[in-house]
Amino acid sequence: MDATPHPGLATAETAAPPARRAGGGWLVGLLLPLGLACAWELAVRAGLAQGRLVPPPSRILDTLRALAVTGELWTHVLASLTRVAAGFAFGAVAGIALGAVTGTLPLARRLLDPSLQALRAIPSIAWVPLFILWFGIFEASKITLIAVGVFFPVYLGVAGAIASVDRKLVEVGRVFRLSRPALARRILLPAVLPATLVALRTGLGLGFMFVAAAELLGASEGLGYLLLDGQQLGKPEQIVAAIIAFAAVGKLCDAALVALTRPLVRWQDTVREAL
Repeated sequence: MDATPHPGLATAETAAPPARRAGGGWLVGLLLPLGLACAWELAVRAGLAQGRLVPPPSRILDTLRALAVTGELWTHVLASLTRVAAGFAFGAVAGIALGAVTGTLPLARRLLDPSLQALRAIPSIAWVPLFILWFGIFEASKITLIAVGVFFPVYLGVAGAIASVDRKLVEVGRVFRLSRPALARRILLPAVLPATLVALRTGLGLGFMFVAAAELLGASEGLGYLLLDGQQLGKPEQIVAAIIAFAAVGKLCDAALVALTRPLVRWQDTVREAL
């Protein structure tokens, strides 16, 4: 009897490598930034570059270490994370709700979607004077700006996912005489969930972009404020340190979102380690 496993069947030996690759993906992903950092450090130490405007990694690490020791770094990180979390929650809920309404109701789509698409084209910086006029320079204006940045990609992703549901799936549900709630729960929700999760990741990334804009325009703490403080004091190492902190915190938040939502799409037969 042939003991060779069928190509479509997973065995312990064939299933283990993806799990190991998922753990080692972080190490592979660090190769490029670490290689560039080492190359720049060597170039500065060898005298091939001055490192005045773009400081070497050693100076950036010293700056990050000093900010961490004094606790200033964690204060700025916590302030930015709090704003992003609040803005993401408001923007994501509004985007999912309006996306579901315009995606399922043709009248609502004809009534609301043109205006929302026009508002989506407005640059983020254009909202700042209006929000400051309405809410002042305190937290409300910053959180509202972040929520606006999160809202549009989530709304567009949900509405587009609902509009692109395969008609045959709905017809199958009607053949089995599913009620409207059952049709939404058993067919529509699984069909739109993957695209919705991608839209949430996009909205989270834009949330970090918008918090930087909000903090640059008026804040006493936050990573955006750290950027502005470094620019005003002529400290390029502090600017780059803040950018690296933004990148690290944003990546960790994105990884957390992926980990939290992965059980919702575990039923998908896809190559999940590709992302």
